[in-house]
Amino acid sequence: MAPDLNSTKDLFVFLGKSVFSVLEDMVFTLIPKPQKNVAGEIVLITGAGSGLGRLLALKFASLGSVLVLWDINKEGTEETCEMAQAAGATRVYAYTCDCSQREEVYRVADQVKREVGDVSILINNAGIVTGKNFLDCPDELIEKSFDVNFKAHLWTYKAFLPAMIANDHGHLVCISSSAGLTGVNGLADYCASKFAAFGFAEAVFAETVAQKQMGIKTTIVCPLLINTGMFEGCTTKFPSLLPVLEPEYAVRKIVDAILQEKVYLYIPRVLYFLVFLKRILVLGPSFRELYIAPEKAWKPEEVR
Repeated sequence: MAPDLNSTKDLFVFLGKSVFSVLEDMVFTLIPKPQKNVAGEIVLITGAGSGLGRLLALKFASLGSVLVLWDINKEGTEETCEMAQAAGATRVYAYTCDCSQREEVYRVADQVKREVGDVSILINNAGIVTGKNFLDCPDELIEKSFDVNFKAHLWTYKAFLPAMIANDHGHLVCISSSAGLTGVNGLADYCASKFAAFGFAEAVFAETVAQKQMGIKTTIVCPLLINTGMFEGCTTKFPSLLPVLEPEYAVRKIVDAILQEKVYLYIPRVLYFLVFLKRILVLGPSFRELYIAPEKAWKPEEVR
């Protein structure tokens, strides 16, 4: 009898917490949630040499954060560094790092720990897209997609999460994609890598909660298309409902979500509804074929 009572109790606790979570989200939809202060926080951004990563760096520079910029493009990273200093950052550190290489991630991470300190906000933003049908995509490009879009998250977490746990303070940010929520025609390898990144970030979040590491926060970001160059020429079938996002808007939403310690951020907001429908009704091609590919192929060397 006792096990049955315990199971019933656990069920009611779970339902109660779920209802509370939904009500909390509804309240903070109407009333902005207080934002935390990130001045002095050490923020590491991968893929900071251009695009979304650069704009994120400039935003955190204006908030007084200490910036650690990683990118495979040395020239782009140094340019972002100069722009961040002009935006008000007093401490900016630029490192050339190929996030697809595990040992290089560990090596540069050790250098950051020695020269800057413990990273307290980790933003895994670096990404690559091949834009080829699965059977047309060379094996090395498929592997590169997973190395950059997913595996890099494993190595950066391994490098920086232990200190966050020791300090009971940290924030893990995963820039996934709407393509990490549903399969998209012509983006099989990209979708798979973004699904993996999403699932990994969610699983580590579950671990921190289970282990009562409440000082470790997680934010998982799933934007639609962002006009940064990676998806140049790509549109959606319903641009009024699902517009291609401007980078400045996306960055504002992402930073607000981090400051409000939201676990999930889908942009535009209609994605919440579409994901709900997919899970409940198992949508068909209407959701899977939202993207209209450009006439020219995407360039695999374009990294966000």
